[in-house]
Amino acid sequence: MPEAAPLPLDPRAVRLTASAVGRDDAIRQCGRALVAVGAVAEPYVDTMIERERSISTYVGEGVAIPHGTLAGKDAVHHDAICVLRFPDGVDWDGEKVTVCVGIAARGDGHVRLLAELAQILLDPERVHALREATRVEDVVRLLHPTQEETAG
Repeated sequence: MPEAAPLPLDPRAVRLTASAVGRDDAIRQCGRALVAVGAVAEPYVDTMIERERSISTYVGEGVAIPHGTLAGKDAVHHDAICVLRFPDGVDWDGEKVTVCVGIAARGDGHVRLLAELAQILLDPERVHALREATRVEDVVRLLHPTQEETAG
C-alpha cells in the first residue's frame, strides 16, 4: 500500500490555548488560522459557517472538523489543515468541543484529508493526546506519525 502524504499542517496553524464564545466563533478562528498561513482567501471562512449551518462537523470525542462548502473551493489556494485546541471547551450544539481541525482543500482533496484524519481520530490514544497537547511539536507529531509509529 503506498504511503500517504503527510497531512498539510503548517505549525503556524496550530493554536493550543484558544478560547471561543461559541461554535461560530471557533469556526471563524479556524478559518482565520487558514487565512494566516495563506491556504485560503477570507471568503472561505464564511463558507465554513455555511457548512456548519447545513450539517454539523462535530465528529465525537470532543472533536470537530469544520470545512467550507463546495462554493468555497475557489477561495482555496492550497490544501491545509489547522488545529485549534480550546482547553475550556466550546458548546457545539450541545456537545463540548475541545479540538477543532479546520480543513481547506482544492478539488476533492478534502476526501483524502478527512480519510486521513478519520484514521487518527479512530485511535482513542491519539485523540486523547491531541486533546491534551500543550506543545505544537506534539500536535505535529500526532498528525505526522513516523514510519515506526505507523508500522508498530
